[in-house]
Amino acid sequence: MKIYTSNYRSHWVSPYTILERVLFWLDWENISYETPWVERWSNRLNPICVAWQKFLDFVHPQIRVVKIDYYDTWNMDSTLALIVLPMLKQLNATKHGAPLVEDDDVPEHLRSTAAPAKANEWDTDENHFARWEWIMEELIWTFTQLHPDSDWESQYHSGEIDIAWAKPDARGLTEMLKGPKDTHQFDVDGYQRHQARISNGLRLFGTYYRGLWD
Repeated sequence: MKIYTSNYRSHWVSPYTILERVLFWLDWENISYETPWVERWSNRLNPICVAWQKFLDFVHPQIRVVKIDYYDTWNMDSTLALIVLPMLKQLNATKHGAPLVEDDDVPEHLRSTAAPAKANEWDTDENHFARWEWIMEELIWTFTQLHPDSDWESQYHSGEIDIAWAKPDARGLTEMLKGPKDTHQFDVDGYQRHQARISNGLRLFGTYYRGLWD
């Protein structure tokens, strides 16, 4: 897999920027853009600005190249985790906002019903950003478990495995039995709770996928 992506291109030049640069001696802090002569020249310059933007978008577009090799999909879930996990970590460290998070997706103490009453109906409650923090932490935890370097299943196994095979029966079938030195224990309940949290994290990832912005 090879991914090449450049920063977002910004080729737009405002007509007002051109006017301010050309007529630099004017006191633009006290000149309204709604002044008739300013609006008139802005309308004249706007088609030029649009054409210039389209030209630069054509000759210098944003680079987006993705090359997928056949082996990238052998364990596609692990391959994606390699990419998703560091992106989630960076977003969590640099985010400047938070989308709406449903109360049912977070613990009770973070729900809107647990926050103090809002002054206005349109205000966000005091737990608004805390809910998104919790969601982000769950997503990071989930993809940490799915990362190729993770071996989370091993924590639910203990003891030594000793396998013995019974003699084949009349049909030629044999049975795998515990050997005399087998002390292996498997924490089924712990494993299932861990797996349930991963499944819920993947559900949250799908639910709030459109909220992964900065």
